[in-house]
Amino acid sequence: MAKRGPKVTGVSYRLDLTPGIFMESLVKVADNSGATLARVIGVIRYKPVWRRIPGASVGDMVVVSIRAGKPELRKQIMRAVVIRQRRPYRRADGTWIAFEDNAVVIMTPEGEPKGTEIRGPLAKEAAERWPSLAPLATIIV
Repeated sequence: MAKRGPKVTGVSYRLDLTPGIFMESLVKVADNSGATLARVIGVIRYKPVWRRIPGASVGDMVVVSIRAGKPELRKQIMRAVVIRQRRPYRRADGTWIAFEDNAVVIMTPEGEPKGTEIRGPLAKEAAERWPSLAPLATIIV
């Protein structure tokens, strides 16, 4: 009899990480783009399920509304990548990791970072999925 269930194949950078950032979450902006606080208002490439709140994990792209920062950036709708989350998640090697805060990096519509540096640590999963973020970070955890 044949085995049932999905065959596990695909890319190595997108494992099934535990979501830690959901809709309406306030997150810190960890770059020098001018924004300091953002609210998550959507998750890119999320397949909705009835009555389930969309969630994102490290490395996912989200849609954010800038809540605090420079006056010209406030109330703007932008895309961002989650680089840190408080909720613990398990890596492929079996270790568990959690950060002190939830943080995002603002991105342009083309997928390039808007700032020129990232404050604080950058998760390894986000650096692998978005190679343009790795040179901007001071430390990759």
